[in-house]
Amino acid sequence: MLVYNSKLIGTPILSVQASGPIGSVSEPIIDPNSLKILAFRIAGPLVSGPENLLDINSIREYSNLGMVIDSIDELISADDVVKISKVLELNFSLIDLKVETKKGSKLGKVIDFTLSSEDFVVKQLIVKRPLMKSFTDSELVIPRSEIVEITDYKIIVKDEEKVIKARATKEDFIPNFVNPFREPGFVSADTDKIESKD
Repeated sequence: MLVYNSKLIGTPILSVQASGPIGSVSEPIIDPNSLKILAFRIAGPLVSGPENLLDINSIREYSNLGMVIDSIDELISADDVVKISKVLELNFSLIDLKVETKKGSKLGKVIDFTLSSEDFVVKQLIVKRPLMKSFTDSELVIPRSEIVEITDYKIIVKDEEKVIKARATKEDFIPNFVNPFREPGFVSADTDKIESKD
């Protein structure tokens, strides 16, 4: 299932041991090399200190009720896991990064992204268009397969925006109708003949 990052912020963290919520998601910790969420910062009255993190490996289940973990003891600090500690030092965030094509055409900046709830990997970028381009499209949806490079300041994608738009539209399109005029046994009003399906 794809989830918007903006919807994920504020998601309750439910402890089996406490039989209820112990806090909520305040921010994802994203590895810029793999675009995978390694952990979440957690905030709440039962959580003390700014560096309480929830490693995604400690999440037993994710549903519309929240993220289920065994107990509050699952929360870690920044120094507990070396990989998470190194990513935290980068202070990386996808939000507000500029997006450009390889040719230098400015597409806009990231305002949100979607991720898979199964593996917490970023799947799509939601990009707000520059003012002059926002009259035709206020947002672009860019699949992760289009990303070529990520720096501290911008994301570079493969194709020009027209190709990205066409591909996003094509991927989102699911036909949900049947043309009754092409069904066998349809009687044409003009010819009063039965048309066969060709």
